[in-house]
Amino acid sequence: MKRLFGNTGGLKADQTRGLEALYRRRVPIQHLISLQLLREISRLSREMRRQIGLLIDRTGRVTHVIVGDYQKIVIPDLTGYRSASGRLNGVRCVHTHLAEETLTEDDLTDLCLLTLDFMAAVTVSEDGEPGLVHAAHILPKGPEEKPYGFLHPLRPDRMDIACLDRIHALETELSLFDGIRRTKPGSERAILMHDGDMPRHLKQESHRELLALAMSCGLEVVGTEPYRRSFGSQLPLGKGKLQQLAISALQKGVTMVVFDQELNPSQIRTLADRLQLKIIDRTQLILDIFAQRAQTREGKLQVELAQLKYLLPRLVMKNTAMSRLTGGIGGRGPGETKLEINRRRARDRIVRLEEALLQVRKNRKTQRAMRGKKHLPVVSIIGYTNAGKSTLLNTLTHSQVMAESRLFATLDPTSRRLRFPQDMEVIITDTVGFIRDLPQDLMVAFRATLEELEQADLLLHVIDISHPHFPEQVESVEMILNELALMDKPAIRVLNKIDQLEASEVAALSRRYDGVPICARNRSTLHGLIDAMQGILSKIRFRGALA
Repeated sequence: MKRLFGNTGGLKADQTRGLEALYRRRVPIQHLISLQLLREISRLSREMRRQIGLLIDRTGRVTHVIVGDYQKIVIPDLTGYRSASGRLNGVRCVHTHLAEETLTEDDLTDLCLLTLDFMAAVTVSEDGEPGLVHAAHILPKGPEEKPYGFLHPLRPDRMDIACLDRIHALETELSLFDGIRRTKPGSERAILMHDGDMPRHLKQESHRELLALAMSCGLEVVGTEPYRRSFGSQLPLGKGKLQQLAISALQKGVTMVVFDQELNPSQIRTLADRLQLKIIDRTQLILDIFAQRAQTREGKLQVELAQLKYLLPRLVMKNTAMSRLTGGIGGRGPGETKLEINRRRARDRIVRLEEALLQVRKNRKTQRAMRGKKHLPVVSIIGYTNAGKSTLLNTLTHSQVMAESRLFATLDPTSRRLRFPQDMEVIITDTVGFIRDLPQDLMVAFRATLEELEQADLLLHVIDISHPHFPEQVESVEMILNELALMDKPAIRVLNKIDQLEASEVAALSRRYDGVPICARNRSTLHGLIDAMQGILSKIRFRGALA
């Protein structure tokens, strides 16, 4: 017996049997629906005063019978019919309308979000006879504000519309779209969604930074879309934008959507269900970059801990069927669902990672104690990601630490010795870069690394003054320092990349920010910085000797 979907409560036995019998009908593959089937759903719909919908696959088989209310039907989960890149879903929806109306906005939204082959509605007369059939399909290259096209209203006896040929033609157009033709096997193609309600200068910077993060993560970005946040809703964006996003994703062969805000678990689930795409937010994007960059055992432990803490409340599975029983003492009822087991394993792993990182903190404490015995001052280089910290370390210490022009190129902290001209030796440390709205889970997981800053005698705050929005970056870094209670630590603002500005502008910025101008690639520009470092460390050593 086939299952009926939707509003089946209160149906009579003969009505239920009539609906179940619809599964035995077959539709010619070139017909939208057969005349006999159209008459049957119209009669049943008028009798029950409820809309009836059928999902029909490309072989003409009825896959779902849906019962709605007087105004609408709700299409069930179609995960099994998920479309591949450049493909439609493989099923069409034909349903009844009891009022004199054509396709509604909800119908067209379902067509777009579910990428159905067709969406059709038949108007049912008062005596239960089918009237005109209104049908629509997705346009492969339609305008964004109207990404679908309508067929002329069809008479019930004119359902032979070369249905299968039309579907194949639509998919051929989709597959020939330039973006899909260039898709690389195994690569993720992404659309970036950035908040359109921000002030203009912040919007541009947010957009630029999200794009840089996506590129650093190895995503193939095929487009960016502004959106207005929808507050007090399960979704972060409105229905119209969601519809536009679904069509854009289909046309461009998109496999992932990245949002420039932190989404809650409910929003991620709802978006993934509606769009049938991977949905990640800015926090998860940063975590993925960190996971790619981590090289040492410590770095991998810290990143894994941050990822698990982020993902734990987001662990959701649609299939909650019982897995194998976990009986015995402590067993929970007849067994645990797969979701419960996954959550328990994640929590157990978090505990083990926290224990391992506790040992890392002890080891770092021992290393700091050994440095303290040698009375070596510690200088930590901090700053916004991609500001030039690793380049400065390399130039100061003649090292070969990896330095690339991309976000979070350096993740694991690196320490080198530096000898000043006045026979003073220090340890200089390159730390992980900061970023706007640094995820809290990362702050917690990287506590062992950030403790290095607590023990530093001097902070070098490297600032990329060639960046158009460097004042906001300075503010973000200092906000994080304030959260870490490090604002009272001696610090030098290092104004990097002076070679990209006019000398007069560099001089003005140096006065304004009380900073030392340098070009991290050019050692000859570092004399002023070395003198400033040596002067502050000498004072610290003198005060320590008096104490």
